[in-house]
Order: sequence, then structure tokens, then C-alpha cells
Amino acid sequence: MTILVDMGTDGTGKSVPIDLEELLATRLLVQGNSGSGKSHLLRRLLEKSAGQVQQVIIDPEGDFVTFSEPYGHVVIDGLDHSEREVTRLAERIREHRASVVLNLEGLEAEGQMRCAAAFLSGMFDAPREHWYPALVVVDEAQLFAPTGGGEVSEEVRRASLGAMTNLMCRGRKRGLAGIIATQRLAKLAKNVAAEASNFLMGRTFLDIDMARAADLLGMERRQAEQIRDLQRGTFLALGPAVSRRPVAVKIGDVETSARSGSPKLTPLPEAPPEDMKELLFSFADEAPPPPPPPAPPKRPPSEALMEKLAASVPSPVAALPDKDPEEVETIVADVLRAIVGDADSSMRSAAVLYQDFQVRCRMAGLAPPPLDIAGFTRRLACARAGIFDAPGEDWAPALDLAESLPDDMLGAFLLVARAARENAPCPSDSEIAETYGTSSLGRVRRLLGYIESRDLFVARVDLAGKRSISLPHLGWTTQPAEV
Repeated sequence: MTILVDMGTDGTGKSVPIDLEELLATRLLVQGNSGSGKSHLLRRLLEKSAGQVQQVIIDPEGDFVTFSEPYGHVVIDGLDHSEREVTRLAERIREHRASVVLNLEGLEAEGQMRCAAAFLSGMFDAPREHWYPALVVVDEAQLFAPTGGGEVSEEVRRASLGAMTNLMCRGRKRGLAGIIATQRLAKLAKNVAAEASNFLMGRTFLDIDMARAADLLGMERRQAEQIRDLQRGTFLALGPAVSRRPVAVKIGDVETSARSGSPKLTPLPEAPPEDMKELLFSFADEAPPPPPPPAPPKRPPSEALMEKLAASVPSPVAALPDKDPEEVETIVADVLRAIVGDADSSMRSAAVLYQDFQVRCRMAGLAPPPLDIAGFTRRLACARAGIFDAPGEDWAPALDLAESLPDDMLGAFLLVARAARENAPCPSDSEIAETYGTSSLGRVRRLLGYIESRDLFVARVDLAGKRSISLPHLGWTTQPAEV
């Protein structure tokens, strides 16, 4: 079945169509400097072929999300999903033949490349029974298939370049027709650009891009210089799906528009220079901020206090009255809350803090103390994680899991477990460091790596750099949060 997509008109006003079936077999490369009309061309092609073939758009700037309402495209926000989830979504897209827009707006360059690589790989690796024909449009393709490494890691560059190469070189047998658009041919990897058999070349000025365009079009350099004279929205078309000879095409109108268009001139404010100066420097007349409150008096080191108490000989005192278990537990919880609330306690050992615990218990009317050093160490770890009352049966599974960890790791483990149990944001490295009793974030990362190596944690960092941690044995997961 032959389906012709009207792209616009040539110099004589004659319609210039693209054969959609031929395009699926031979792929397309669109090139043009910024402002030449590449996005307009892609929009025209997608609008006119909507409903005829599945469409998948990789959109680094969020320009094509407007397709969702008039044409029913599903918008996938890269910020909301991990690489694994993006890969699974890509497999489902091929299975259900859904037209989608992968919106990468808001991600850094490396995040965009990771997301696009995972998405393209998921589509490429779909089962054979799901190899339905689909147009895969990649805008700003030089970002995903660069000639050099740039500012991203080599691992990310290789993954993204490999996915783009698979799309353009091996995608045809899997039903994937790559349509790539780029501002700079010189910045696009040659093995990706060379696989296209159809070309729509827009206005280009740099000699190095002109040379690449001439090579791809099979034209002499002097002939290719006509590309410099093309008007905005006019492209030189060549290829089996368009024309066997180069033809200038003025792209037709589109029904949708991008959320952000080209900048337009607007009148400058008419305020005289004196008024403008007053507006700019008005903050000089503002009242100065109030001085900071005086620092509280520095408390004497608790270690010295503990040494004095340990060296002192207590005078005989009368026996304290017995207390019921609930009252004892309330006093223990209050004492632990006071110890953890001391800003200096996080850097002290459990043995030193146990002396403090004994003193505070005697002051509260508990003698002898209700916990030995081992029991206190365990309760202190729970308190540092925000669990001040005696852990009940609901915490028993988490405590059983932590039996294999050293005692000093128990507080950090329970801090994460508590956040996961409450579905709260994942604790940051600094919060874990305070619970662990260190100021080194490197030690925190090694701590989390050790716990994960024991299969107690599964950490995941999404494309926005936010971390979430799961406890697979318990089915608890934290919310993503900045590390």
C-alpha cells in the first residue's frame, strides 16, 4: 500500500510528497542551522502521517508534547522514571503499538543520553513478534550521537552512540525507521548519518557542514553552496522516498505548535534613565537585616563531666522505690531522646554514652539502670534512627535482618528502614553520616555499598539524580530524594 505524505511545494507550486512505505525502509536525515525550520518540518511529517503508522518521538526540548491532545500521543517524562523503567516502557510501546513522546526536558545532557539509550535499546531488543513498523524521530540527534566525548562520561557516550547506531544501521529489519534531525552535520557521528538514504537539507553556513552535506548528497561542493541561499522553512530534498534529483521544498503549514517559539521583538520600557536607576538600586534604601542572635554559651565537654562523675565516690542514698514497667520504659525513652538530642553525642562511642545513660537514669529515679551495655547499644542505634520507644513486633523483621551487620551500622540501617517503612523521602548522605557518627560522606557511601552487598538494600538513582532505597526482604521502599 502506497501512502504519500504531502510535505509542501516546490518552486513551481507542485506538491512534493514523501512515500511513507519507502521512508520506512530507507530512513531520513534532516539538517539545518538553528532557525532553519527543522522542527517545523518534523511536525509537518508527523502530523500528516499520524494515524497511518506508529510514531515515537525523542524530544530533548519538550517541543512535541503538544501532540498528546490532538493526536493521542502518550507523553513519557524522563524525569519521572529510572533507566530500567524506561526500557520496560519501550518494550510495552512496541507491543501495544502506541505513539509516544519521550520528553527529556529538564534533564542534563548526560541524563538525556542515558534515558535515550535505555529507551532505544528497549525498542531495539523487543521480541520478534512485536516488530511492527514505526517512525522513530530523534530531534537534535547530535546530542545522542556525538562525534566526540564532550562533557559526558565515555560510558554514557558509548551507550547512546551504540543505541543510535543500532537504530539507523539495524533498525530496518525490526521495523524501526530512524528520522534524525541535527543542527550540525559535523557534530553528528558519521556512521549514524551515513545510514540515511533520504535527505532534507536546510540552510547551512559553515564550510565543514557544507562539505559533509555535499558528500551525503553526492554533489560537488560548488553545487552544494546553494544550501546557503535557502530561505527559512525551505529544504533541499533528495532520496528514494522523495525525489531522485535534488528539489527545493517549501514546507507546508502545521496544525500544532511548540510550547516555545522563536523570540520576537517587543518594545523596550520607556522609563527615563533616572527612574530606571532608581528601580535598580532601590535595595540600598532597604533597612539592613537584623543582627544574628548571640550564640548560646558553649557547654562544657560531656566527656570531662563523665570522667568527673566516674571518679567521684557517691554518697550513700536511700533505696529508690520500684516503678512499673510502663513507667520505666517511658523514662528510658525520655533519656534516650535527651542523649540523641545532644549535638555532641553523635561523635561519641556507645561506651561513653552509657555512662551518661546511667547518670540520667539515676537522676530520674531508676537504679540500677534497666539496660546493660549491649542492650543500651541496641536501643541507642534505634534512637538515632528516630525510634525511641522499645521496638515492637512490627520492627522485629528489620532487627532480625540487621543481625548480620556490625553494631555501629545498625543506626544507619534503621534510619533508612524507618524512612522506607513510612514511605518517606530517602535520607541524605549527611543525615546518614550524623547517625553513623562520621563527617565523611565517603564513609557513608562505603557503608551503603557494604549493606547493599549483603542484599539488605537495593539503591536506585533516577535520571534526575535522586536516590531511593528498597529493603527487598520486607517490601519497603523510600521515596526518591536528593543524596
